[in-house]
Amino acid sequence: MQALYESSIKSLPLISKGKVRDIYAIGDDQLLMVTTDRLSAFDVVMGEPIPGKGIVLNEMANFWFGKLSHVIPNHLTGIDPCSVVTADEVNQVKGRAIVTKRLKPIMVEAVVRGYLSGSGWKDYQDTGAICGIKLPAGLKNAQQLPEPIFTPAAKADVGEHDENISYAEVEKRIGQELAAKIKEVSIRLYKEASIYAASKGIIIADTKFEFGLDENNALVLMDEVLTADSSRFWPAASYQVGSNPPSFDKQFVRDWLESVRLDGRPWNKSAPAPKLPDDVIEKTAAKYREALATLTA
Repeated sequence: MQALYESSIKSLPLISKGKVRDIYAIGDDQLLMVTTDRLSAFDVVMGEPIPGKGIVLNEMANFWFGKLSHVIPNHLTGIDPCSVVTADEVNQVKGRAIVTKRLKPIMVEAVVRGYLSGSGWKDYQDTGAICGIKLPAGLKNAQQLPEPIFTPAAKADVGEHDENISYAEVEKRIGQELAAKIKEVSIRLYKEASIYAASKGIIIADTKFEFGLDENNALVLMDEVLTADSSRFWPAASYQVGSNPPSFDKQFVRDWLESVRLDGRPWNKSAPAPKLPDDVIEKTAAKYREALATLTA
């Protein structure tokens, strides 16, 4: 499959290039969002694409947008992205792009954790809490939490690390009412998605949501939702408390990056990233495809 590392749509004005998505303006009220095959880990964009990853992510996000549309409105317009570009640009958007409403983004990542893992596990080991939320003593790696918790982060620029922030800081930034709404909706989305995923043999350990406000200041779900980029998916069949299961997401790349040595030293998690070997690229692509096939079967 031909990989798309970077889009080059000339028929529409480019607004921004994120870690994975390239965004173009369609008039004043709509956007073309192209999901490339770029991959970021530890907030650093890898130099090599994962062929087909963008198509998988786009299909996965659209699946969840449809399944969860009763919880909160989303940014999809239903317009065919192939209809808003020129004929010679269709191959850049087919299967990997969406036309969305243009919203006012809320610069908070709504992270929900249902299990101890990743940075949350490290935080818990150090402090007995995650992002200041005190948890019971004696929990183990990969253990399910008594209840899902909301651990927000401040969105960072490309190349910068997202920063965990307290709920009080969220309230300070966006107001108590909006903060409470985002927390409530995020946990509901996580719970409903987790029940469905469990029926397919997948555990959603954690995930993040992004929101915006429409012209009436109504809250709208945007960007991506419950993809293998924004979530930690574990196969239930191999899950056991005490160790990280072999995940369906980019944790495979994270684990490789944690193990790599540059001049005898661990990578410092700053750009440039180490070059991904072919077998890591191929196995990562396969994990993304497997996640989509399992969830949508």
